[in-house]
Amino acid sequence: MDYLPIFMRIQGQKALVVGGGQVATRKIAMLLRAGASIRLVAQDVDLPLAEMLQDGEHEIFQRGYEKTDIDGVKIVIAATDDEQVNHLVYKHASKLNLPVNVVDKPSLCDFIFPSIVDRSPVVVAVSSSGHSPMLARLLRSRLETFIPSGYGKLASLLGEYREKVKQSIPLMSQRMRFWEKILGGPVAEQMVAGKDGQARQLMEAALESADNIVSNGEVYLVGAGPGDPDLLTFRALRLMQQADVVLFDRLVSQEILNMTRQDAEKIHVGKQRQNHTMPQQDISQLLVSLAKEGKRVLRLKGGDPFIFGRGGEEIEELAAAGIPFQVVPGITAASGCASYAGIPLTHRDHSQSVRFVTGHLKNDTCDLNWKSLAEDDQQTLVFYMGLVSLPVICQELIKHGMPENKAIALIQQGTTPSQKVYTGTLATMPDIIARQEVRAPTLIIVGDVVSLHEKLAWQ
Repeated sequence: MDYLPIFMRIQGQKALVVGGGQVATRKIAMLLRAGASIRLVAQDVDLPLAEMLQDGEHEIFQRGYEKTDIDGVKIVIAATDDEQVNHLVYKHASKLNLPVNVVDKPSLCDFIFPSIVDRSPVVVAVSSSGHSPMLARLLRSRLETFIPSGYGKLASLLGEYREKVKQSIPLMSQRMRFWEKILGGPVAEQMVAGKDGQARQLMEAALESADNIVSNGEVYLVGAGPGDPDLLTFRALRLMQQADVVLFDRLVSQEILNMTRQDAEKIHVGKQRQNHTMPQQDISQLLVSLAKEGKRVLRLKGGDPFIFGRGGEEIEELAAAGIPFQVVPGITAASGCASYAGIPLTHRDHSQSVRFVTGHLKNDTCDLNWKSLAEDDQQTLVFYMGLVSLPVICQELIKHGMPENKAIALIQQGTTPSQKVYTGTLATMPDIIARQEVRAPTLIIVGDVVSLHEKLAWQ
């Protein structure tokens, strides 16, 4: 992040604004909404701005900026069309360690004004870190349509009851369940509908029965897809936002991990070839023990939990222990990577079936039914975890009857900005990959459909 997102309390504090035009007027309007007292310094002051500051709480000095103008203020804004004056204001504020904003000069800004959705006391701020204010405004306008105006009154109601709830429900986990029930139930609905009295009655009733809340643990096995965060399902995102603990794999990107609840405990349990952070049995047992503590546990996996993701092994343990669980499918690597590479897995002219195969070697062997894999010329083969075993895969397929010139593709870090696609034949691919610095994760596709890559590639 270029800026730390914070909300600053400036109610009753003095804010210096240098400049009296339209830009200064917009900034002052927001400062006034936050309760600031304004000290305005400008040679010329627009009439609407002068009227805005006409009460005795504010100061207007119609002259040039002076160094002493900065004395006793808490925040500084330079909004003139004179770059030298703006830079001087920045210099003086910086020496006093005062937060300063020079309009349209991100390099001279300690803070910036975001676009906001105001449902006071709920305020949603959107910033592009100064790169594109128009984009921030576009995002704000979209958020406006999703956030009902009644959310402000709802927030005020919840604030009134916050201490009562804390006293009645001492356990944090139980309080979270209570608030989730309130926000997802009739109290919120009635408040947003403008029925304040009914909402308060329902809130009191909910609080009286709060001691009946039981913190039941649950496990969510969620497929995070092949890498692109936009490929997550709505259900996956919803469960990611309510989990107390997250156990995540190595292939789960930081962008996706950032979409989980920020205060959730994060535990890395990823595996690499010959380097398992945590053995599979220990992962399954950890899921059980965390759920028994009453926690909602997110098991976040790359791709799909049930396609080479060991999801079946984990829910066997959960079922045996009587732990409730949900499974959310994800877009498996074969589907995601092939789509982003422009390689259809099936095609009427080239392939009538597709097979998913693990290319992971155990004890330096690859014990597969090579004859079955090689004999059907109208199928597509997809090898997961096959980078190290690529030479063996090519060799065995040729050995068992597949033509040497059969098309093959290796997709590196598919669906991500780092995606690369290498194509060749069974005879040439091992040498092609040996000359490259290929980084996992990778996916291998074998079949005539690979020939469509150049024509259909869109990424």
